[in-house]
Parts: sequence; C-alpha cells; structure tokens
Amino acid sequence: MEYWDLYNNKRQKINKLHKRGEEIKKGEYHIVANIWIKNSENKLIITQRHPNKHFPLKWECSGGSVLAGEDSITGALREVEEEIGIKLDPKNGQLIFTRQRESDFEDIYLFNENININNTKLQGTEVVDIKMVTFNELKELVNTKEIAEPLWKDIVMLEEYINR
Repeated sequence: MEYWDLYNNKRQKINKLHKRGEEIKKGEYHIVANIWIKNSENKLIITQRHPNKHFPLKWECSGGSVLAGEDSITGALREVEEEIGIKLDPKNGQLIFTRQRESDFEDIYLFNENININNTKLQGTEVVDIKMVTFNELKELVNTKEIAEPLWKDIVMLEEYINR
C-alpha cells in the first residue's frame, strides 16, 4: 500500500500519513511531481496512460504522487524510472514551477536529456505507449483532448518557461 506525507496549505509537513485511495481532508495536501523530458531538438517525451487508469489512453508526461519520506525531486525521478525505465541525472533538470491545487501541490520539472525512446521499458500497468512530440504536436493533442486534462495548464506554463 502506498502512503503519502501530508502538508498544510503553506506546504508545511503536518506529520500525518495518508493512505492512497482514501479521501484527503479539506485543508490537507500531498505532493505530486511531474517531469517533462526535452531533447536537444526541443521534442518532449510523452507517455500514454493504461486504459484501466483515470484518463484512459490519454497522453501525459511521467510523474505521480511523492511517497512518504521522499522529497519532490526524489519522487519525480522514481516515477520516471518506474514508468519508463530511465534513470535521469538530477543535474540535468530543474523545478520550473509549482502550483497549489485542491488537494495537492504540483511540482513540474523540466529535464534536458537526449533519451532514445527505443531504450525505454514501459511499466505495463501504468503506460502503454511512448513517443516524442514537438510543442505544436503537443498543443494539437490538447486541442483534440488526447492529453490528460490535468496537464493542459502545465503545457501552457511549460511553453512560456521554455520560450522566455
């Protein structure tokens, strides 16, 4: 069973664990960390969700909930390794923004690494496909509602960050 550390609305740990799948009380939050991986050609890795998960067969970046005892970057790196079998070098990434949502703090990381997607190993219970896309292709997937809805706002912020 998966457990998360809980935080207050100021992102201070409240020394309380939460069991995944149970409802989070109002005013309590956990941390979700997502990683976008961009190569030297400005293409991004996206993965397709398993059909039995929320947002079935929608495309997204790698990421998920940070486990109890982990910090945000450790959880993000673990999720990438679990979902696509790639061990990223923490020196090649950075936190580009954080936002507070209804029951979590979402941390978004951008990594600049040239990954050959043919060398990935997909976690079959989470991910069913992987591909590289340009920003224009990513935006088209948003327009056609093929991207998991929680990431729509992230893509706008990600593009603004990269283009500044």
